[in-house]
Amino acid sequence: MTMEGDISRGFINVASRNHTDAPEFLLLGFTDDSELQPLIFCLFLSMYLVTILRNLLIILAVISDSHLHTPMYFFLSNLSFTDICISTTTIPKMLLNIQAQNQGITYTGCLTQIVFALVFDIFKNFLLAAMAYDHYVAICHPLMYMVIMNPRFCVLLILLSLSLSIVVALLHSLRVLRLSFCRDLEIPHFFCELAHVLKFACSHTLINSILIYFTTCLFGGIPMCGIIFSYTKIVSSILRLPSAGGMYKAFSPCGSHLSVVSLFYGTGLGVYVSSALTNSSRNTAVASVMYIVIPQMPNPFIYSLRNRDMKGALRKLISRTPSLL
Repeated sequence: MTMEGDISRGFINVASRNHTDAPEFLLLGFTDDSELQPLIFCLFLSMYLVTILRNLLIILAVISDSHLHTPMYFFLSNLSFTDICISTTTIPKMLLNIQAQNQGITYTGCLTQIVFALVFDIFKNFLLAAMAYDHYVAICHPLMYMVIMNPRFCVLLILLSLSLSIVVALLHSLRVLRLSFCRDLEIPHFFCELAHVLKFACSHTLINSILIYFTTCLFGGIPMCGIIFSYTKIVSSILRLPSAGGMYKAFSPCGSHLSVVSLFYGTGLGVYVSSALTNSSRNTAVASVMYIVIPQMPNPFIYSLRNRDMKGALRKLISRTPSLL
């Protein structure tokens, strides 16, 4: 009886050592080659600074120019803010780890990355859908545009989207808090992605997986369906115009938005396909860069390239602040 009790206590002690309440994760990044680390540091630092500067210029231009105080530019400034937040959630920690030659991230830091990455990723889905709806109302119901897209409605739309994003992210984080971890927590990624973290859980993750698929279908599928519906109506309305010039003029404002939508959902689909087709987690991490880092960088350039109002606002802003030149 005593021997059985000792064996039982020994098993419990082993289990308690293996299951940690506050584990530390290791972000392995892209490569173990120390010679490539400075190159990766410089590359990601450059992309991060370009992303922050360009998106910040868009926000300041919209705020400073009264001609841009319209629903379209209101949503655009929120999109730029979201792009800044997505990049800031992931890249600085990776740069600090490379600089300090330390791959560790605390459990709290890892959970924080998961929450903020989910919040702003879901919020961006809603923003792109809201911008598509704005184009739909402007083209298909121009006489009712100012009535439908009034400032109060736009603000409520943003607040509702952000609130839903926060609720979904908190649901995922609460489920992660209930998990225990008992393996070497070496994440072959440059940030704590929810799907990768779940792989190291000792406890059952079935509910977590169901929640991921459910929220992805609901909060990713509904905005995408809204975008498809809006552009179906837009194309149908434009095709009824009598002249090709009128068609081009009507559809021209949608070009930038379609480019951003294609880049966002296209890179997301690329990450999903690469993770399904390859067994290399490092290759998946490289593919994730195309989704987490790359789309945030060219968005301001896309929206300012063919937009005369935005070009004019940026020129005025830069002329007022010579220090930015």
